Amino acid sequence: MEESWRSLARLLIGLGVILILMGLILYGLSVRGWSWPRLPGDFVIERPGFRFYFPLGTSLVISLLLSLLFWIFRRFGQGGSF
Repeated sequence: MEESWRSLARLLIGLGVILILMGLILYGLSVRGWSWPRLPGDFVIERPGFRFYFPLGTSLVISLLLSLLFWIFRRFGQGGSF
């Protein structure tokens, strides 16, 4: 039972380190003036004193890329046995 707790702890620490690194990278890019591109389908509503940004197009692209990446991992991670 202790080994399962240790492996869970290692997993959570690893995920935390990855999130911190991603945050530092994104922060560094934003300091240098880089931002996500606005794709067609990203909604921006601007009013005086109010701005609403809903990145629907960007979310769809990211979803498709992640789905493809996970499909590749699943397909080749099991030796192609489906």
